[in-house]
Amino acid sequence: MLTVDHISMEFSSRPVLDDITFLINRKERIALVGKNGAGKTTLLRLIAGEYQPTSGRISKEADMTIGYLPQVMLFQDDRTLREEVMTVAHEDEARFVAEMDRTIIGLGFERKDFERPCSEFSGGWRMRIELAKILLRHPDLLLLDEPTNHLDIESIQWLEDFLKTSPSAVLMVSHDRAFIDNVCGRTIEITLGRIYDYNVNYSRFVALRKERHEQQVRAYQNQQKMIQDTEEFIERFRYKATKAVQVQSRIKQLEKLERLEVDLEDTSRLNLRFPPAPRSGDYPLIVEDLRKDFGEHNVFHDVTFTIKRGEKVAFVGKNGEGKTTLVKCIMGQLDYLGTLKIGHNVKIGYFAQNQAALLDENRTVFETIDYVAVGDIRTKIRDILGAFMFGGEASEKKVKVLSGGERSRLAMIRLLLEPCNLLILDEPTNHLDMQSKDVLKAALQDFNGTLICVSHDRDFLNGLVNKVYEFGGGHVKEHLGGIYDFLRTRRLSNLDDLNRTNSDKPNRTNSDKPNRTNLDERSRKMPSKTDGQPTVKRQSNDGQSQGQATVEPLSGAQDYAAQKAAAAERRKKEKQIAQIEEEIAALEAQQAQIEQQLAIPENQTQELFHKYESIKHQIEQQLYVWELLNED
Repeated sequence: MLTVDHISMEFSSRPVLDDITFLINRKERIALVGKNGAGKTTLLRLIAGEYQPTSGRISKEADMTIGYLPQVMLFQDDRTLREEVMTVAHEDEARFVAEMDRTIIGLGFERKDFERPCSEFSGGWRMRIELAKILLRHPDLLLLDEPTNHLDIESIQWLEDFLKTSPSAVLMVSHDRAFIDNVCGRTIEITLGRIYDYNVNYSRFVALRKERHEQQVRAYQNQQKMIQDTEEFIERFRYKATKAVQVQSRIKQLEKLERLEVDLEDTSRLNLRFPPAPRSGDYPLIVEDLRKDFGEHNVFHDVTFTIKRGEKVAFVGKNGEGKTTLVKCIMGQLDYLGTLKIGHNVKIGYFAQNQAALLDENRTVFETIDYVAVGDIRTKIRDILGAFMFGGEASEKKVKVLSGGERSRLAMIRLLLEPCNLLILDEPTNHLDMQSKDVLKAALQDFNGTLICVSHDRDFLNGLVNKVYEFGGGHVKEHLGGIYDFLRTRRLSNLDDLNRTNSDKPNRTNSDKPNRTNLDERSRKMPSKTDGQPTVKRQSNDGQSQGQATVEPLSGAQDYAAQKAAAAERRKKEKQIAQIEEEIAALEAQQAQIEQQLAIPENQTQELFHKYESIKHQIEQQLYVWELLNED
């Protein structure tokens, strides 16, 4: 149906995709995975026709149609919800209306929303409108870039069922592991510009990728040992006439040998650290009898609480219950009734849900930061960008070509430019991959100021917050302790249950539409029975242990055997590490000799340059294997 044929893509001479080739067949459902910035969104935009490749081509059938849902889009405000969706109606309008109603309601809207102007809906709900329009067109190929970011659990389940029964082929980017596992039967990974294509779902892909990498490392090590032994034989007997035939045979053997390589994984890491927080007063935020209404609709009332200096708290609850509204009241963006006091010497750093979308798309990464930086910090912009994986040529990329995760990182840099002592983060993990979320969490744990975090991500909040404020039914209730303490108190297994247990259903406001991300990451935290870890058993739902897990202890004999096996494996890897260190030292000595020869102009031959690059590459490969063994 569609062929991607040897596609390469560069931005400012920086290769993003390198000689990519694959085929999409009819009705296939494919997950496109990789780190933020790996090129996933770029590939979708190439297939959608928004970009033209630097080289290669994309071929599709003549009558083929494509529907593309990007992460960021512009909206029109002059139509109602029904009028906007009706713009894609086909000839059989009566049948379309029935299908339209099912689709819109399936995505979480209510019938009373149909006649509301699109301008009244927040970005997350407008994204659902665009998704409804795309689904109702029934394109031959659906390109979906993080489609679950703004969906609640019921809407995600509806979308899963829709895609599994849809005749359309699907190519999607998502960090929701359960979602892509349930929908997709094929996984394409982008890493360092290359792709790896697996005809399995994501969970199976992870296991196969690990096996592939381990096999590559073993094969590479065995070949390097063989090469070393052969070279030692050649050097030892090179000048012995009785061994001349064998020496020449070994030389030819090495010349014909196809050198194996290990796929170098993208091990770059976000290095995030918030600057020291200036000391604030003892109570950065005091709220007394706070009330907020939108017209006749009351969002919350009689809200009273105090946040102490250094506390890290979470705002949780059903979408539309007022979490973002209260944040906007704190920021002075909305009026309210009651008392809201900001404490002495409080400096607020605010990350809004749509922070990444507010960036100027026509500026480069460097210009975006240079525009807001003042004082001595301007001399350190390059260092700051490098710490956020925007080093070198990446700093010259236009904002409009950045992925959602890259935009979020860039918006986070702006937050770091001025020291603050009260951080307010509204869904900060939107568009971030698993690794980036872990790094952000670690930085927030080290932050010595006060934190208010609006999030539905249980794993992200666990170990981060020490108090939870639950929004629901017009009230805000305080719960002491961490997120799991709150879950046990509420007898919930996870935060998604908040969307099912609150019986009240107040009308949604413009400021508080659902904005859900990574709803089922809990699946990646659960150890499988085949990963070599102890079996984890869930305790009975007795109100005392919900949300906790207990690990069955090993018997004495099992524990001894496990320790003995682990010690043997450690000794084996330590021996391999020592051997590789010797090989690297020998290669570096050869490299130094060649560098001395290349310092003389008459010695600068193509053959010597080639030999130098070959040794340099071997060192890189050996260093990579050395790093892997040390990590093990």
